[in-house]
Amino acid sequence: MARLTFILLGSLLASFVTAAPIPVNSVVARATFTEQAYSAFQISDGIGGNAEAEANAVFVDPFDGVDLTTVSSDELTAINNMREAAESAETDEFDPQIEAASGAAADALSVGKTKNKVLKLAGEVQGITIKIAQAKANGEDTSDLESSLSEEQTKLNTNIAADKANAGKASKGVV
Repeated sequence: MARLTFILLGSLLASFVTAAPIPVNSVVARATFTEQAYSAFQISDGIGGNAEAEANAVFVDPFDGVDLTTVSSDELTAINNMREAAESAETDEFDPQIEAASGAAADALSVGKTKNKVLKLAGEVQGITIKIAQAKANGEDTSDLESSLSEEQTKLNTNIAADKANAGKASKGVV
């Protein structure tokens, strides 16, 4: 029995040693970033304090490890359209609903609005970051884009800090 076990283990080890190595520069297929309706990607419901990670899950994480110069124009358009949907939710939905509400309902909507701002700005920053990578790859001047990125990143950081100050507070979306 021990001899049979030794033979089986030896065969198993030999199969690992002789397996073909995975090339270091192999191309890994990735899913295409596709546009979603605001209700499918909004992050305002729940509690405050984790908007950065939630927004990154929508706009940044899908591109983790991806050469941003390979992002298609359709994907960039999807990012922009989704960012615009979050911006419209802010001005067309959050603002009037906060104005009409009071007490805990207004507070939860305000926390949700802050989370929505983080979402909107994360999309803006990601879109600009992709445009910079593609412009650099084409040898184009990126100074205007870099300036925009700096401005938007500052706004994003401010809203992330505001969201963290809301940690644990009830948050309500507008959808």
